Amino acid sequence: MSSRCTVICAFLCFAATASAFSVAPNPSRRTVIASWISGGAAVVTGATTLTPPANARLEAVNRPDLLPTEAGLNVIQTEKFLTAGQARRMNDLLKALERDTGFRVRVLCQAYPNTPGLAIRDYWDLGKEGQKDDKYIVLVVDQFGGKGNVLNFNVGDGVKLNLPNVFWTRLQAKFGNTFYVRDNGIDLAITNAVEAITTCLRSEDQYCVNVPDEAPSLKSLGMS
Repeated sequence: MSSRCTVICAFLCFAATASAFSVAPNPSRRTVIASWISGGAAVVTGATTLTPPANARLEAVNRPDLLPTEAGLNVIQTEKFLTAGQARRMNDLLKALERDTGFRVRVLCQAYPNTPGLAIRDYWDLGKEGQKDDKYIVLVVDQFGGKGNVLNFNVGDGVKLNLPNVFWTRLQAKFGNTFYVRDNGIDLAITNAVEAITTCLRSEDQYCVNVPDEAPSLKSLGMS
């Protein structure tokens, strides 16, 4: 396996060693920004970025058979964290966001190794060499066996002026931590994170540092 392939698959595959990753502040840790789609896409994973242990093995996953037969879905679940109604409403929400603003937000719910892995790049047309459309956000949701933050983001360069790294750190800390998920449910964690992103990208200046308060969520609306 080439070193580039290892880096590219790291984001979607790192759940196998999730217990070795910390999302708490650790100033002594060497900061590493991992990229799995392109050189300009940083994975933001909390107060510190991914720092895999020296003995971590990240096995490549490329499972196009796990992708839906229907093209153009913004929400894909190989692990059912959302109800059908929640996923449908979220898909429509993100479709409208892209139509109105040009920002592409995609959501993948998975439990490694049950993931399409590298195949997701082609399905969502992300991070191709020479591609100029880098206004995308990929939210990958994985519970890591209950030992890590469930929200992980891959952010294209075209979004960073709108939503800087500190926003993603605060978003993950607010909705993705194990205590929030335990008390509110993973579906609420996902939907509030997505609604916070869309609220910021639809704001007048399309810029946020702080995470908006919880919006009416798909769960609280009783979607099923």
